[in-house]
Amino acid sequence: MKQELILASSSASRQMLMRNAGLTFSAIPADIDERALDEQLEQNGAGPEEVALELAKAKALAVSALHPEVLVLGCDQTMALGARVYHKPKTMVEAEAHLLSLSGKVHRLNSAAVLACGGEVIWQTVSSAELSVRSLSAEFVSRHLQRVGEKALSSVGAYQLEGEGIQLFTSIEGDYFTILGLPLLPLLTKLRDMDVIDG
Repeated sequence: MKQELILASSSASRQMLMRNAGLTFSAIPADIDERALDEQLEQNGAGPEEVALELAKAKALAVSALHPEVLVLGCDQTMALGARVYHKPKTMVEAEAHLLSLSGKVHRLNSAAVLACGGEVIWQTVSSAELSVRSLSAEFVSRHLQRVGEKALSSVGAYQLEGEGIQLFTSIEGDYFTILGLPLLPLLTKLRDMDVIDG
C-alpha cells in the first residue's frame, strides 16, 4: 500500500471484504446524521441509487476533511422494491414486515463507493444487484427470525446472504461484493490505476 487508506465506516462486513482482498487501511466512521440526509434526499426526489451515492460521498468527505492527506473511502447501500426504499429494521416486528413485503418479489440493492482526497471527490461508482425472494409464509418468516435473532436488524433487508438468509432466495443477479455493500472489483481497479496497490 503506497498511500494510506481510510474506510469511513464501522461496517464489519466491509472491513472483512477489504482485509480479505489484501488492503491495508484504518477504519474511522464518519460523524454524519445519515437518516436526516437520507430523508432530505428522498424529499428532494432522489432515487435509491442517488441516495446511496450521496450518502457515500457525505461519509468520504466528512472523514477527508479531518484527514486531507489520506485517501478516504466512503460507502453506502440502499435497497428498493419498486419505488419503496427500505431502511434497517429497528425491531423484530419490523424485520418480519420487511421479509413478508419482499416475499415472491424481486428487489434491488445499490452499493456506492466514493474515494475522496483533500476534501474532494476523486472517484465514484454505484453497482446494483437484483434479488428474487421466494414465496414466504408468515409461519416460516417467524421461525426464520427466531433462529437468526437480532442479526436480522443489522442489514437493510433483514437478511444475511452469507448466513441462513440465503434460504430466502430463488435467484440473485449481481456480484457478491455489491450485495455485501462494497463494489470491490471497480474499487480495486481504481486503486491499481492510481498506483495505490500493486498492479
